[in-house]
Amino acid sequence: MEKVKVIGAGLAGCEAALQLAKYGIETELYEMKPHKYSPAHHSDAFAELVCSNSLKAERIENACGLLKAEMRLFGSVMMEAADKSRVPAGGALAVDRELFSRYITDKVKSEPLITVINEEVTSIDTDQYTIIATGPLTSEGLSKGISELTGMDGLAFYDAAAPIVTEESIDKTKVFRAARYGRGTADYINCPLTKEEYTAFYNELTGAETVQLHDFEGAEVFEGCMPVEVMAKRGFQTLTFGPLKPVGLVDPKTGKDNAYAVVQLRQDDASGSLYNMVGFQTNLKWGEQKRVFTMIPGLENAEFVKYGVMHRNTYINSPMLLDKYYRMRKHPKIYFAGQITGVEGYVESASSGIMAGYNLAAVLCGRTAPEPSPQTASGALALYISNSANTKFQPMNANFGIIQGLDTRVKNKQERYRLIAERALGVISNRIKDGGY
Repeated sequence: MEKVKVIGAGLAGCEAALQLAKYGIETELYEMKPHKYSPAHHSDAFAELVCSNSLKAERIENACGLLKAEMRLFGSVMMEAADKSRVPAGGALAVDRELFSRYITDKVKSEPLITVINEEVTSIDTDQYTIIATGPLTSEGLSKGISELTGMDGLAFYDAAAPIVTEESIDKTKVFRAARYGRGTADYINCPLTKEEYTAFYNELTGAETVQLHDFEGAEVFEGCMPVEVMAKRGFQTLTFGPLKPVGLVDPKTGKDNAYAVVQLRQDDASGSLYNMVGFQTNLKWGEQKRVFTMIPGLENAEFVKYGVMHRNTYINSPMLLDKYYRMRKHPKIYFAGQITGVEGYVESASSGIMAGYNLAAVLCGRTAPEPSPQTASGALALYISNSANTKFQPMNANFGIIQGLDTRVKNKQERYRLIAERALGVISNRIKDGGY
């Protein structure tokens, strides 16, 4: 059986390599760290989370929650790592970044069928089975190789990360703990603002100085990770209907949810010493971040251990290049996985790695890869990114809009989503029960 080359030890690459190993396929996993780092990476561990530490909602009535449930059925290492490194986050699944990455690193390195090679890859051999899972922060050298392979330049968009503050520097007299709508335990620290406080904050935020990104001119801002200052400039109340939405957050001191706006902080590490500013992805200069964000009640003396940053993300024009198995139409031995394909988000990236590895394993085992089902979140994502009719391609998160609906009308949205999710999990369970490969 042929050996497979997996390029990139991020979420997608690790999932793909472990899927291949599960079916007895020897894999060489190439990772350029620690010899070379992208602008956003700092750890030598695999599957480094460079933006948020949140893997989003857990309930299956949420599309990302459904996707995580599907991944668990495939034996996802990301889900194993998340369970081992979980931190309190109400109804969401959030992790200690370091523990999470180390778990995946150890799991991959302990697999005898996976050989880790620490070097940068800059060219692609179309005669060798390969999964390219280098993510949106693909090195310049490999980006050129991919452009030559695909015959087109990569598409690009801006992505951003939020600041992190120490828990001990938060003024506890001005904040309260609660989960929105009481879902889960009261794990979020909430900073309420009056209309006057919000107005002053808004004016400073929209007038603050940003970092100039001349190298990225022409790239678009991805809606799912939009800088908070960009979002604010869309209108005075945009943030109060977005990341600063106050509804469903009851202050236990008053028993009311009558704040004009609320900034939420989510635990970022297992010890509870660090907190992430939810929805505060930003491209403000570091001095401006400290000046403006310390206007938020409770953060007047906040200690910033990490400021928000913005970076360029690259993805390929998948509808023109890939089939529904994450395989190149022109070069069938070459597969892509992860955010470079246009699936957007940690969970979506890992899911595509599972599917690329699963599909390639089928080929190497002499079987036919199963058709991706439009009734599942993982299948719907594969069909979305490979749909040649998608001429205005944009990155896509898991959502119920791309999953096939029910045959019968169900008016209650949450009940409808629950039924769709249960059907999806049944589809995948039946396929696995029938023997997989």
